Amino acid sequence: MPFPHPATRNPVRLPDGSAHAGTVFLSAVIDHPRISVGAYSYASAHVPPDDWAARLVPYIYPFSPEMLRIGRFCQIADGVIFITASANHRHDGFSSFPFAIFTQGGPGSPSIPDPGPDTMIGNDVWIGQGARIMPGAVIGNGVIIGAGAVVTGQVPDYAIVAGNPAKVLRLRFAPDIIAALNRIAWWDWHIDRIAANEAAIVGADLAALKRAARG
Repeated sequence: MPFPHPATRNPVRLPDGSAHAGTVFLSAVIDHPRISVGAYSYASAHVPPDDWAARLVPYIYPFSPEMLRIGRFCQIADGVIFITASANHRHDGFSSFPFAIFTQGGPGSPSIPDPGPDTMIGNDVWIGQGARIMPGAVIGNGVIIGAGAVVTGQVPDYAIVAGNPAKVLRLRFAPDIIAALNRIAWWDWHIDRIAANEAAIVGADLAALKRAARG
């Protein structure tokens, strides 16, 4: 069976041939000017929403200054939320109360914070159930995020992180292997080439992956 096209809304088929409504390729269901999602990245939900952007990124708006950028082949479990910078309040003064939103005050109003940073998710990132990705987080390629983690700051490539606040438990591979994987960047290959090398990718056969990269 060929691998589904990234524009497929529901790429998982059940034994009876019907589509699994709770799993979606995000590039097929999110059309938002402040959200960018790479091909084949998917999300799952036990109760699928009508609006996947609102479920996953509830505080980003078409007029928000920041972006959420998600790479290719990411795996996003049920209950994950990306809390982007537009959710922020000022907290450098005596009060964090957002007076301006009740008076339709715009940028430059005293209680409106300055624009916040983009949130960046690398390629082949697995985000566990109920994790929270906080404003401005920069998550590297191949990262695994534990269920319920609250992730801030920068997470290095191929790290495993968990907890609140999330901490790096360990790196999945030695630094030289991580560097080789980033050079190979299999996630940028054509899907047929990826599928042909599935065993090497999921089986951590770096020698075979290097041969495939040369080919």
